[in-house]
Amino acid sequence: MTIRTILVDDEPLAIQGLQLRLEKHDDVEIIETCSNGREAIRAIKTHKPDLVFLDIQMPGFDGFSVIQGLMEVEPPLFVFVTAYSDHAIRAFEAQAVDYLMKPVEEDRLADTLDRVRQRLAEKRGAEEAGKLKEVLAEVAPEAVETVEAGEDAPAASRYEKLINIKDRGQIFRVDVDTIEKIDAAGDYMCIYTGDNTLILRETMKDLEKRLDPRRFQRVHRSCIVNLDLVRQVKPHTNGECFLVLDSGSQVKVSRSYRDVVARFVH
Repeated sequence: MTIRTILVDDEPLAIQGLQLRLEKHDDVEIIETCSNGREAIRAIKTHKPDLVFLDIQMPGFDGFSVIQGLMEVEPPLFVFVTAYSDHAIRAFEAQAVDYLMKPVEEDRLADTLDRVRQRLAEKRGAEEAGKLKEVLAEVAPEAVETVEAGEDAPAASRYEKLINIKDRGQIFRVDVDTIEKIDAAGDYMCIYTGDNTLILRETMKDLEKRLDPRRFQRVHRSCIVNLDLVRQVKPHTNGECFLVLDSGSQVKVSRSYRDVVARFVH
């Protein structure tokens, strides 16, 4: 899968630096570079790329204006690249895949491209499913009804509503709706429900399988948060964020998991 990519920045050295770093990724094809927002809008409409690395602060049309100028077309995936950290929340509001600080670190760029590959695979998978439905509608309409019925089945029914936790010689039945966050400590999980903390002997990987991913998401390698109980997003340095939960506790969002914020910042 080739990722057709456009680079947008008013600084030639920034373009060159990003080009050099992207050369190490064989599936990234740079099809155009642009030095301002107006050029970017024209190039995106003409070439219809998969991905755009977009500087925010440019003379004339800034990065956010570029996105607004593409409202009538299907937009590509965007990664903001900037020297300033104070645009992070607006970047997530614009549904950016990621937010990279200049100078771009190679490890961070690799993480971003992994996220881009996942998004593109999901998008193409959905497109193929749509084409399959169109074919089925012509040759076997009853099959389409079966497929759609399966899709409409509540996904939440596959996940736990109550979790039994044996702690301090007692068994607690915890309603997952009340779980605010989960911290990992080796093979033990600390379950926080706002007014109580319980210890569960289980790996985070296994526990994740039991929780609805539309609500419970990792924001750090060793922390899961109930997104329904997030009350505030506070920007931090380097484009990172803190989530303020119902209880008032704060959880830092690791840079590798910042796209989680985009799920509930609108």
